[in-house]
Amino acid sequence: MSEYQYYEFQAVDRPLIKGEMQELRACSSRATITATRFVNHYEWGNFKGNPSTWMEKYFDAFLYLANWGTHELMLRLPRRVLDLDTAKRYCRGQAASARVKGDFLILEFLSEDEAGDDREWDDGSGWLSSLIPLRADLAGGDHRALYLAWLLCVQTRELKDKEAEPPIPAGLGDLTAPLRAFADFLRIDQDLLTAAAARSPQADTSLSDLEVERWIAALPDAAKTKWLVRFAGGQEPHLRAELLRQCRASKPSAPRRSTEEAPRTVGEFLAAAERLAEERHRKDAERAAAVRARREREAAEARTRYLTDLAAREPKVWGEVDTLIATKKPDKYDQALKLLRDLRDLHSWKGTTNEIEARLFRLQEAHAKKPSFLARLEKAGLTVKT
Repeated sequence: MSEYQYYEFQAVDRPLIKGEMQELRACSSRATITATRFVNHYEWGNFKGNPSTWMEKYFDAFLYLANWGTHELMLRLPRRVLDLDTAKRYCRGQAASARVKGDFLILEFLSEDEAGDDREWDDGSGWLSSLIPLRADLAGGDHRALYLAWLLCVQTRELKDKEAEPPIPAGLGDLTAPLRAFADFLRIDQDLLTAAAARSPQADTSLSDLEVERWIAALPDAAKTKWLVRFAGGQEPHLRAELLRQCRASKPSAPRRSTEEAPRTVGEFLAAAERLAEERHRKDAERAAAVRARREREAAEARTRYLTDLAAREPKVWGEVDTLIATKKPDKYDQALKLLRDLRDLHSWKGTTNEIEARLFRLQEAHAKKPSFLARLEKAGLTVKT
């Protein structure tokens, strides 16, 4: 297949109405269209819609994959659960960007790989379902996906070396399955991830029932009434996440340590990742050398055991060689040559090279009228010159 493109949109917070589905159908006669999903792939031709426009009007998530190496993801969230300023701390380039449209914030992530995806075929299906949970995480105040997006901007060299690292969220050393899928889909370098995790504290986002109860009890009556009215309305899918985020934000943060390191610049971050890569390559080389040495040792030990056994059977083996040569069949000649090589190795191991050379010379003379056998003997390096 010379060309392949995969498009998938999902509506999460509200289903599409009939009229909207008809509008989508006008763009494609063969796409799978439901109240929550649009999926199509192309081996020829192109998508007739505009993904950015569709995200503004219809959908909460979009994924695009092309076999020439393009991976694209868009996520749409209500502005009240993630503000533009926060998003732009991390999304600073073409690889990761953020924009506002009406009441929504739209995040866009782009990964290009000139090597393409032919190395391991991927039809694109399944990716978006594994990435959708990131919306709820972001709505709940988990900014790890945003930080990974910043890493993508660092990786694509879109940022200046003197730009400072944004706030490091907790838990980068223990990514959830959706976050791992996000890093994989965007092909974020593992050494960058390791460098980031080195300064990321362990995540502690838990809230006990007692903490929630105390926080709610301390709210003014008007604020409690407003929350209840919004919950009763049932029109805000991220309302619980918003409430818990505010409750979590009210918890006193740990005091900043005087010895805590200052944010790194992009240049310092890249240097740290490069050092990690060099160390990883060194360790990989050491492990590979250890594996080779072990295999060579095991092979040498196995060969020694074989030659020890061969020494006990040597007279019988010479008889087998004679029998095989006497058949005058090419395949039997090859079997005889294998045994002769083993006998030569045996005498080399024993230090009796003169003895094997004498036996081989007599063998040549005995079979001087078998040119095919002698040619094989010479090719195998078993001919003894007078």
